[in-house]
Amino acid sequence: MSTSISTALASTQPVATMEVAPVPIATDGNANNVASLMSSGAAPTSTPEPILRLGPGDAVTVQVFGRPEFNTTAYVSEDQTILVPLAGPVKVGGLSPADAAMRVGDALRDGQYLVNPQVSINISQFRSQQISVLGEVHTPGRYSIESRTSVLDMLAQAGGVNETGADVITLIRTGTDGQVEHLPINLKKLVSGDPSQSQVALRGGDSLFIPRAEQYYVYGEVTSPNMYRLEAGMTVVQAISRSGGLTPRGSDRRIEIKRLTRDGEYRTLDASLSDSVQPNDVIRVKERIF
Repeated sequence: MSTSISTALASTQPVATMEVAPVPIATDGNANNVASLMSSGAAPTSTPEPILRLGPGDAVTVQVFGRPEFNTTAYVSEDQTILVPLAGPVKVGGLSPADAAMRVGDALRDGQYLVNPQVSINISQFRSQQISVLGEVHTPGRYSIESRTSVLDMLAQAGGVNETGADVITLIRTGTDGQVEHLPINLKKLVSGDPSQSQVALRGGDSLFIPRAEQYYVYGEVTSPNMYRLEAGMTVVQAISRSGGLTPRGSDRRIEIKRLTRDGEYRTLDASLSDSVQPNDVIRVKERIF
């Protein structure tokens, strides 16, 4: 599915004042691709560093209001340019769609092809702006971003988070100063609309890493011995319930936890139903004595 994002007009002058100057046929040039990333909410012209930028491999449609002979579909080439009728190659790489439309309008005006051109650029295909989704998702890989692509949108494209995925994921982003940032995002809070986890507008080059959730183990006299996902604040009774509860021979007074200590060794502790479960705990439910 192609994505179309309209950008600001290159000029607000009325079209009635346009004039065409006699010019020779435009020089040939290679047509390649154009794309864009848009920050949520703010208009591109008012954002100092637009999230959506055109880059090699992206496809755009250039339209000049009232002058269909100048309309074209172009691609941003490796030299960051698109081929515009009569004006020839125009450099748009690194620009927002709105700024690129202004650049094309300037080229048509400076070349005396049109007096006051009104230019708009529609993005039809993203190729240059991609994000990596790694870790506990159904389909890890690289995905193209579109207008207002959010973290939840990107996780949906990757097939969603696996059952083994953690609630807190990491957005890895390289800043303009070359420093790598690691931004934690709590998915449960994000889904619930918690204001502390506002939607983050993704940028080309970002990476989302979904780590494996912390786990615990249950065996002995329980219905379904297995490894399970550890939830925040989970108690022993909740952990046993997750495993289907006690068998008829199981005792809720004979429970042990084998816990990994800081020195890397396991320590066996007597546990009660109200005790908290920690990551990598091994819970054993013993038989009744009588």
